[in-house]
Amino acid sequence: MHLQFHLYLIALKTRSSARNVAEYLVARSIIFVLARLPSAISYRLARWIAHLLRLFVPRLSQVALRNLKLTKPELGELDRSRIVRGVFDSVARLLWVMANTVSSTQDNEAKRKHKLDKVFTMEGLEIVDEAFSKGHGILFATGHLGAWELSALGFGAKVRPMDIIARPLDNPLLDRWITALRESSGNRVLAKSGTVREVLRALGENRAVGFLVDHNVISSDLCFIRFLGVEAAASTVFAKLAARTGAVVIPGFCLWEETRKQFVLRFYPPVPISGNTIEDTQRIHSCLEEVLLAYPEQWLWVHRRFKTRPGGEADLYSNLQGA
Repeated sequence: MHLQFHLYLIALKTRSSARNVAEYLVARSIIFVLARLPSAISYRLARWIAHLLRLFVPRLSQVALRNLKLTKPELGELDRSRIVRGVFDSVARLLWVMANTVSSTQDNEAKRKHKLDKVFTMEGLEIVDEAFSKGHGILFATGHLGAWELSALGFGAKVRPMDIIARPLDNPLLDRWITALRESSGNRVLAKSGTVREVLRALGENRAVGFLVDHNVISSDLCFIRFLGVEAAASTVFAKLAARTGAVVIPGFCLWEETRKQFVLRFYPPVPISGNTIEDTQRIHSCLEEVLLAYPEQWLWVHRRFKTRPGGEADLYSNLQGA
């Protein structure tokens, strides 16, 4: 019976060509429609789609609520639920802005910049300019906060092309399409595995490389730091690269500012790198934490950020449905 159940789980995880095609067609259709509707209607539809996902995939909200209970125990249930709904509003904005700015790889440079100018701006570019002047490249530390996909695209289109570290998607059709969008402003996507040599080369050429540092880590290159008051596994690769190369570490986040009705890619002062891997990793995550707490509804709480536990600790998500 146990073997049959194990084989059943494997079958569920196995991807068929039909599934890949179906997912690809659904995603392309959604973006196609959103890109062709008037902006206000497009956003309302994106919001409807995001909250439909919230209702039909309850596991996402369960994970988000568990994360909030772990990290913000002082909040009541109503406040936690409000933040979770805000997360899906943030996802809707990301979907909407990607559809309405960079969904077409056929746009020329001038048209792409014109679209971006309507909804996207940057602050703190003097920090970036000073970092480039040092000649050792930049390591951008960012996270799943606000419109993280837009940040690299906007930077590549309006400043200079950069490199992006990204894990290939499980669906190869979606992966090729998303990669083409990510590279549409001149950026390069580097696969998440086996990229140290490419990153070192990029930094040696005084390029910028962007990392999402806020995901759960299961590799051997990890340490445990305090994040939002909870022990969390974090990759040490970022801090080691910074110490080895002398690249300037700059936190940067593309956040929605409701009063301005714009996404603002904001760069923060460089993070000092001491060469102590754990201390440097903690310092980088503390910067992310500070910004996250100022914009809690824009972080992707639905991610099982605290899945990897120190030896012997129980899984914090084991009793959630489908977790």
